[in-house]
Amino acid sequence: MGFIAFLKTQFIVHLLIGFVFVVSGLIINFIQLCTLVLWPINKQFYRRVNCRLAYSLWSQLVMLLEWWSGTECTLFSDEATVNTFGKEHVIIILNHNFEIDFLCGWTMTERFGVLGSSKVLAKRELLYVPLIGWTWYFLEIVFCKRKWEEDRDTVIEGLKRLADYPEYMWFLLYCEGTRFTETKHRISMEVAESKGLPKLKYHLLPRTKGFTTAVQCLRGTVSAVYDVTLNFRGSKNPSLLGILYGKKYEADMCVRRFPLEDIPQDEKEAANWLHKLYQEKVKSFAFFSLFWDFHRGSVLRH
Repeated sequence: MGFIAFLKTQFIVHLLIGFVFVVSGLIINFIQLCTLVLWPINKQFYRRVNCRLAYSLWSQLVMLLEWWSGTECTLFSDEATVNTFGKEHVIIILNHNFEIDFLCGWTMTERFGVLGSSKVLAKRELLYVPLIGWTWYFLEIVFCKRKWEEDRDTVIEGLKRLADYPEYMWFLLYCEGTRFTETKHRISMEVAESKGLPKLKYHLLPRTKGFTTAVQCLRGTVSAVYDVTLNFRGSKNPSLLGILYGKKYEADMCVRRFPLEDIPQDEKEAANWLHKLYQEKVKSFAFFSLFWDFHRGSVLRH
């Protein structure tokens, strides 16, 4: 074991990393609080400032993934799709199978200059998490309780507020609603069977309300939907603790672009479109679970 590898296993080093993240995060949150005075004067300037403040915090976590642990995230897509990265507002649909899938998503946004302006439909409980939840509040992240009767007005209002966002925005949706576990999968497939929907081997049944609402509210702002399927080579199940200890993982991310005009405007038809998409995601997930290199003719980006 080399000296650097030895340092990565030491608790005192982990404590130092955590200390730097917490202190810098609190300073950033304080500055964000001060920027609230800009909102009534120049809303767009307030947003640009907070995008850069958020970048200075999130980039520390991306550094841990890419530099500290040496994890490699490889993107597979076609040339036309790659040429649009970072140049348009989009909705991202990402499978939720792994503990660090959000970090891989942030790595992707950082490469194409949209880390600070990235958005997510998040559980309301996360709003009260120090640093992350507070930073998201100033970024106008849309929070929900996952009870549609209570969430509807709040979610619609939050999405419509983003219609004039000045920075290119990637809006992440975990349509499965929660991270995959065998217990959750069994329950989800029972629901699928009761609704007459095909069973999904590697994913939970997608919740369509968030997707259809986002598409409806952001139509005219968002140009496309990116379907991102993430898997790790060697059937590994990576963890945040493994990243902190410097463990290297190899992630593959297959990205497909769907122009928004190809997605039905009718809510029921859009929901059916999402279900079909997840049936295709199962095939993609299974395919590169067996083969590391896939989609012949695709573009490889490290």
